[in-house]
This record gives sequence, C-alpha cells and structure tokens, in this order.
Amino acid sequence: MGLLDGKVAVVTGAGSGIGRGVALGLAAAGANVVVNDYGVTVDGRDPSSERALGVVKEIEAHGGQAVANADSVATMAGGQAIVDAALNTFGDLHIVVCCAGILKERMIFNMSEEEWDSVVAVHLKGHFTVMRPATRHMRERRYGRIVTFTSTAGLEGSPGQPNYSAAKEGIVGLTRSTALAMAKYGVTVNCISPTAETRMTERLPDRRRAQAAAPPEAIAPVVAFLTSDRAAHITGQILHVRGNQVALWSHPAPIRAITSREGWTPEALADVYDAALGQDRLRRIDALGITWPPRSS
Repeated sequence: MGLLDGKVAVVTGAGSGIGRGVALGLAAAGANVVVNDYGVTVDGRDPSSERALGVVKEIEAHGGQAVANADSVATMAGGQAIVDAALNTFGDLHIVVCCAGILKERMIFNMSEEEWDSVVAVHLKGHFTVMRPATRHMRERRYGRIVTFTSTAGLEGSPGQPNYSAAKEGIVGLTRSTALAMAKYGVTVNCISPTAETRMTERLPDRRRAQAAAPPEAIAPVVAFLTSDRAAHITGQILHVRGNQVALWSHPAPIRAITSREGWTPEALADVYDAALGQDRLRRIDALGITWPPRSS
C-alpha cells in the first residue's frame, strides 16, 4: 500500500528536474499522474511533448499509470486543459503540484517587458491557471492537496532575477491566500522552496551552483507526504528542502513598532528611526558580499 493509492495528481513542469522527480515519486506512492510539460528550453523556447512522454514511459515501466500533457500553464485555456486531462483520463483530481518554470535573467535596469511578462506568466500566472479550475473541483469534493513552488530568490531576493523573484514571492502570497480560502473545504495548500541541481542552476556561477548541489529527486518525498492524508492538518506552510534537510520557514510578522502622540514628521522620524526601529537586514546582502551601507565617496 502506498500513501497515495487511488489518488489522481497533476504535476506541471514534470518533464525534467524537480517536476520529473515529483511525478515519479507520486506515481511510486500509488497516484495516477498527469505529467504536464510544455517542453520548452530553460528560457521558454521550442515547445515539445517529448519530455512529458518520456516521463510517462518511466512511470509505466515501473507499473504506474500516467498520461502526458503538453499544454502551457501560461494561459487560462492551458490550465483548464491540464485539469481536464486528469478528470477525463482518471475521473477525478486530488493533488496539484506546480513545478513549471522558466528563467530569463537580467538586472532590472536592463530587463525588457517581454522578459518580465513571460517569466511572471509561467511562474505566478501558471500557478493560478491550474489552481483556479482545480480548486473549483476540490471545493465540490471537499478534498484536495495543492503544493506550490517558491524559491529563495523570492523569499530573500536575487539581484539578477527581478522577474523570477517577484513571481516566486507572489506564489507565497497566493499560497497563503488559497490556504485560507480552501481551509473550510478540507483542502490543504503548502509551498516548497527547493534547493536542487536542475537545468535552471546550470546557468549559475560555480560558487552558486555548488550551493545548489542537491539531487532534485530529494524533493519528491516531501511532496508525497504533503499530498497524503498524513498531512491533512498541515496548510499554509513554507518548507525549504535541500537534500536530506527539511526546514520550516516563518511567516512575516512585525518586529518592532513606534507610535507618535502628535503624528510623525519626516524630521521626527529621522531622529528616532535607527535607535527605535533599525532594520531587519537582508540576509543576502552579506551572503553576496555587498557593502552596506555604501562607503562614502
């Protein structure tokens, strides 16, 4: 008996990397899987169904059941078609895992509108396009498990990835919002921030690639747990997964507050700000070796 026997799962971006590992892991746990992958390159070019079909063959070779889907998550029609593939093929939908993503890296002052729009469309909108029809079905069934994917680039920032970082932080907000909306229907929504070596990390400098050196397959057991009945009480959480380590991240909350009896003027706030509030220093400022505050000229 597997944790997911009898369940039907959709995994987007399942043709390679983390998505492939998740699709194989869910199938190994007993789920029937819709393997969705638009089949594009890392930067979103040259779509093909070959990757999705290849993963389906792997699942079938191990005795599982799966169907390939090559629709794009970047459109509402594509998201609906992915959900319909589960309903039409397997008759139900219990699990949605959103792994699809592309990268188009550039500093914000050099980024084009197309580079911004296309990355946000696949990552952030690409979660919404699948989650909207999926949640409608899950609300009616009063059952469902959704796992979204963020990144430390979203949680902590990344100087050369403003589009990707914005989308990934947006996914965290979408996760929390949907977890609140679906709680009364028995549907859980949780978010994973992965560290793993994938096609996306191949483009990183050697030092950052070393930091990402963890197998993508290590993410799958965490997803299988979160989508099982053993995790029915867990929702709205962010888990960072790297290799054998699973870490729970905190939710934003006020650190300190100050109040002025008469109301603030800019000068009055400037007089007390550093001593009374200070800063919650960006973790990556030090990790990236950025000198802050900048040295005076």
